[in-house]
Amino acid sequence: MSEDSLLDHALVRLDQAASHLSIDPDVIEKLKYARETTKVRLMIRMDDGSRKSFLAWRCRYDDTRGPTKGGIRFHPASTADEVETLAFWMTFKCAVMNLPYGGGKGAVQVDPRTLSKAELERLSRAYIQAFARIIGPDRDIPAPDVYTNSMIMGWMADEYAQMVGQAEPAVITGKPIALGGSLGRGDATARGGFYLVRHLAENLGLGQTMRVAVQGFGNAGQHIARLLAGDGHKVVAVSDSEGAVYSEAGLHMDMLLDAKAEGRSVASTAGQGGHECMPAADLTGVDCDLLVPAALENMIHVGNAASVKATLVLELANGPVTPEADAILAQNNVIVLPDILANAGGVTVSYFEWVQNRQGYYWTEEEIHDKLRVIMEREGRAVWDVARAKDVTMRTAAYVHALGRLAEAIEAHGTQNFFTS
Repeated sequence: MSEDSLLDHALVRLDQAASHLSIDPDVIEKLKYARETTKVRLMIRMDDGSRKSFLAWRCRYDDTRGPTKGGIRFHPASTADEVETLAFWMTFKCAVMNLPYGGGKGAVQVDPRTLSKAELERLSRAYIQAFARIIGPDRDIPAPDVYTNSMIMGWMADEYAQMVGQAEPAVITGKPIALGGSLGRGDATARGGFYLVRHLAENLGLGQTMRVAVQGFGNAGQHIARLLAGDGHKVVAVSDSEGAVYSEAGLHMDMLLDAKAEGRSVASTAGQGGHECMPAADLTGVDCDLLVPAALENMIHVGNAASVKATLVLELANGPVTPEADAILAQNNVIVLPDILANAGGVTVSYFEWVQNRQGYYWTEEEIHDKLRVIMEREGRAVWDVARAKDVTMRTAAYVHALGRLAEAIEAHGTQNFFTS
C-alpha cells in the first residue's frame, strides 16, 4: 500500500472514531484490512473478432454484521486501492444505517463508453463468470455504481441464474423493475440525502430557501437538484465532466435534464435562459448555502477547500472531501454531512430490494419512500446527537456511531480479554 493511498486516508477516520470510544484493540485490527480482495482478468470477444482483457476486482471488506454489500463500477481509473477503500466505506455506511450487511465493492478497469452494447453485455456477464464463487444472496450482493446501471445488473443477475440453474434475484440489487428491482431505487441516493437535509434543516440553521450548487450532474446529482428545486430551493450552479453553468436567479431544471437526456453537457445550455458558462473547477467556490459534491473521490481538497462559501456540504459522492480539506472546512465552520450517512439512501433501498426478492412480496413506491425517510431521519438524528454530545464533526460522529455497532458485533465473537481472563 502506498504512503498516500486512498485507503490510508480512509483509515484516518477509523482512528479518529476509535479515540472517542472504549473498544478492544481486536476491533481495530480487524477493520484495518480487507477480509479478501480478488483480482482477475476478464477476457471477452470484441465485435471486430479480436479478444481483449480487462482488469477486474471484487473486495469483501468485512462481513461481521452480515453478507457484504457494494456496487460494481466500470471506470478506466479504477484500482485495487480504490475498490478496497470503497468497500471500507460501505462497511461503515451499512453500520451507520443499521443494515444487516458488511461492506463490499467491485470494479472493472474500462471506459464503457468505448464499448458497443454487445461488448458491454459480454463484459458484464464475464464479470459474473469470474466472481460467481464470491458473490451470492447470503455472501456478497453487488449493485450498480459509476457507469453501471439497471440493465447491466439485469445481465449479471441473469448470468448468475444460468450458472446456478435457478432464479436468484436477491444476488444483485439495482435491477430493472421487471426483473425484480425495487420501486424507488433510481433516486434513492439523492432522496436519502434530501430527507436528511430537510430533517436537520432547523438544527443546521438553514433558511426556507437555499441556494444550491451541485458538482457532478450524473444520476445522484440530477435527482438531488430536481428534488431540491421541487422543494422551493434555488439551484444556482451545476457541473459535469465537460463544464459548468451558473445563474444567480436559478438554473432552469428542465433545460439541464433535457441536455443530459440527449447526451449533452450541462455547459451546452450556456447562453439560454440566463445560464452562464463557468469552469467546472470553480464550482466549489460558488456563493451558495448548500454544496453537493456528487461526482468522484477527492473533489474537495487542500487546494480548493478554503474557497468553499457554502455553510453546508452534502456528500452524495463517496469520499469527495480529503482529510486535509475536512480540517479546513471545520476551521471555516462549514458543516459536512458525510458520505457514509448522506448517500446511504442507495444502499438502504438496495436492502429493501434484497428483502423483497427474498420474500417474494413487493412494496409500493410510497412505502419505499416512507421506509427510507424513517431510517434516514432516525440515523441522521442519532449522528447529530453524537456530534453534539462529543463536540465532534458530523463525519467523526457518523464513524463513532458506526464503529460502536461494528465493535459490538466483533467483540461478540470474543476478544483478547475474554480468552485470557
